[in-house]
Amino acid sequence: MKANNHAKTPLRMLVSGLAVTSLLCACTDKEKDYDATGVFEATEVTVSAQSSGELTLFNITEGTLVEAGAHVGSIDAEHLSLQKQQLGTTSEQLNANRRQLESTRAATESQRLDLEKQSAVLQQQISNAQRERKRYAELVSDGAVARKQLDDIDYQISVLQKQLAATRDQLSRTNRSLQEQAQALQAQVEGIQAQQRGLGVQQEQLDDQIRHTRIVTPLRGTVLEKYAEQGEFVSTGKPLFKLADTENMFLRAYITSAQLQSVKVGQAVTVFADYGGGQRKEYAGTVSWISQKSEFTPKTILTDDERADLVYAVKIAVKNDGGIKIGMYGEVKFSLTPNPSPTGEGSR
Repeated sequence: MKANNHAKTPLRMLVSGLAVTSLLCACTDKEKDYDATGVFEATEVTVSAQSSGELTLFNITEGTLVEAGAHVGSIDAEHLSLQKQQLGTTSEQLNANRRQLESTRAATESQRLDLEKQSAVLQQQISNAQRERKRYAELVSDGAVARKQLDDIDYQISVLQKQLAATRDQLSRTNRSLQEQAQALQAQVEGIQAQQRGLGVQQEQLDDQIRHTRIVTPLRGTVLEKYAEQGEFVSTGKPLFKLADTENMFLRAYITSAQLQSVKVGQAVTVFADYGGGQRKEYAGTVSWISQKSEFTPKTILTDDERADLVYAVKIAVKNDGGIKIGMYGEVKFSLTPNPSPTGEGSR
């Protein structure tokens, strides 16, 4: 099914800013052990219907964890299956027509071979009769046999020659017919093949449409919202449910330009999930993204340097053990130790 990236709403950004403000304000009376604050977010996708029809199956529940590629629903595909069966019947009929054409040509070819055999037999019989006539002609000249026997052989040769001429004429007509049939057959076979290719494309299209009636999850994640119920009619593009990858979350925070020079993509940091009331849980995090564009500090966001006018958004990837929830406040401690100089001494 189709997955769309879920755009972050202005309300969420406002909540993020308020979270940062409250966390920073709470720490004004004590020494801070963090460098930035923010709100935990997750990659969210909205799965939409890629076919129209009744939801014959929709086995999904909000709050459950589903695997990537799991079959969680189906849209009625009966009409598509019937269309595919009809295409299969048409293809079988085309195959039958082609076999009939090839059978007709094979029968004509068999007839041609029979005529060639008959022609060869007659030619052999004429050759035998001519040798026999030569022998009888000598006997007649010696007076050993009657002239009538020689006349009978001449008559037999005449009959065989007429039969041979008729057979050769029929063979010639058969050859011409075969040539005409071959040309017509080739044209008809090419037409049938073109139709079959068209049917093949239509079958592939139907197979693709049938595949799209299966509702599958694009990633492993938790079901946040469900927008349809089994038995409803849905149209192509209608949102069905929203998923979030709650195992691989990230903390969105803002840093000043002064902090920016010491924060790098891929840098290991320490992240704290704030449960309120002074309760926190520590996680290992990695800076996965730093905005390439600065933005003016929103009124709802406080930074380590409250005089800063420009801030940069960063994302810290965190492996969630189930304790972090979307929208929870968090803090991050960057490793701000300067990089060693080429001489091995720290930069001053």
